[in-house]
Order: sequence, then C-alpha cells, then structure tokens
Amino acid sequence: MSGPAAAPRPAAIRIEGLSRNFGALVAVDHLDLTIPAGSLFGLLGPNGAGKTTTIKMLTTLLPPTAGNAEVAGFDVQRQPREVRRSIGYIPQLISADGALTARENLMVFARLYAVPRHERKERIQQALAMIGLVEVADTLVRRYSGGMIRRLEIAQAILHRPSVLFLDEPTVGLDPVARRAVWEHVKELRARFGATILLTTHYMEEAEALCDQLAIMHQGKVVAQGSPAQLMFEADEADTLDDAFVYFAGSAIETGGTYRDTAQTRRTARRLG
Repeated sequence: MSGPAAAPRPAAIRIEGLSRNFGALVAVDHLDLTIPAGSLFGLLGPNGAGKTTTIKMLTTLLPPTAGNAEVAGFDVQRQPREVRRSIGYIPQLISADGALTARENLMVFARLYAVPRHERKERIQQALAMIGLVEVADTLVRRYSGGMIRRLEIAQAILHRPSVLFLDEPTVGLDPVARRAVWEHVKELRARFGATILLTTHYMEEAEALCDQLAIMHQGKVVAQGSPAQLMFEADEADTLDDAFVYFAGSAIETGGTYRDTAQTRRTARRLG
C-alpha cells in the first residue's frame, strides 16, 4: 500500500499573463509559468526569445505591459522593494567593479543589501571560501580571469541569502573550463542554501547539466515545458536537447541574435578575457 502523496511545493515564482511590448514589438507574450520553491528552472531560447525581458520584469527592473507576477510571495508591481530584498541577480554584463578588490566588492554589496554590520566580515569570508577566492580576495578584480569574475558575482548575489536567485546567461563569454566551474558553484549554491534558481541560457549542454525543469521560449511565448528527459521524449524521442528545441520551436537554436545582441555578447566576452 503506497503512502500519502507528497504535498506540492509552494511556488517561488508565479507568472500569469505576463507581457511586455516595446512599441509594436511584443517581447513577452502572455506568459504563464509557475516555478516551485527549491527548484533549478531553466529558460531556453535564442537571443530575442524574451528570456532577458522576462528576468527584468521579475527583478523589478522593467514594468510589465500586462499581466501579473509574484516572486517569493511578493507582487513585482505593488511590492518591488520586498521583491528586491528577497532576490539575488547576476546579469549578463559584468556587475563587479574592476577597480576594487573582491573583498571590497563584497563589502559594497553587504552594505547595499543591509547585511547586519556584525555579520558582514564573517559572511564575506564564508562567501570567498565557497567560491574559492580567499587567496586573491585582496587583488583588484580587473586582474581576474572571466571565470573568477563570475564566481565573485555569484558571491555578491548570495551575500544577503536570497530565497530566489536569477542567473541571466551566467556563462556567456566564458571558455568551456570556466563554464563548467561556474556550473559546479551553481550546484553547490543550491545544495547549501536551498534557493530557487531561475537560469536563462541558450546553451543546451548547460541546461541539461543544471536544470530540473525547462521552459522553451520562442517569440515571447513558452512553447514547451518539462524536464530535459521529458522534453526529449515528447519530441519524438529526440536524441538531444537541441533536437527537442527544433521540434518544439520549429527552428534550430540561433545564438547570433540582433546586431545589438551580438555587440553586447562580444563586449562581455572581451571584458571576461
């Protein structure tokens, strides 16, 4: 006789009819999505699919044109301050200050997020140890490699112990070795703190390595959702996640994007070294 079914996990992110228009361009088109607490959820799609616009709305950086969203139980439009206090965010472009050391960068973030004064030094030291930067904590960040910078940005984002963490293309511009190092730190972060992580990426290998559940976005809409294995099975038993994307979105992953997308990616790659 089987035991009682496990209770569903509460939603860390709830999205209903969320849309964002830029003039005549519909960047996000009536998006519906529920992400359970504690999950590592991935948004897949090429540049221009609406992934970053969705993240910006969920992090209160961009107001929706229509629809509603809640993050960590707070409404992104009516309670933006509470949302910001509950989240960590790692954008595509570099957020660490190259003119400061890693320790100084973390102190800035500790003050910005009102980490209690008596806890700051200990939390900073713990974060440096977790990401493996203790020995270079007092070196200027401009001397860091791209992978080291991304690790520092992870530490910045989790210093105030957010319940929801947003990673927007966290490994863009990194070489394969640095990319896999970031993956390991993301996995450790989830295991240690139990945070809900929403990851955007157009790297299929990254999505398959990290995510429990995925949503494939195409032209501002979610066209498929499920685990990596489920999506491949439903896509006529596709051999790869790339094949599944083609099946659901009707075209191959195109990472080139617009001129602006390409220029931004190349600027990031140059800065990351």
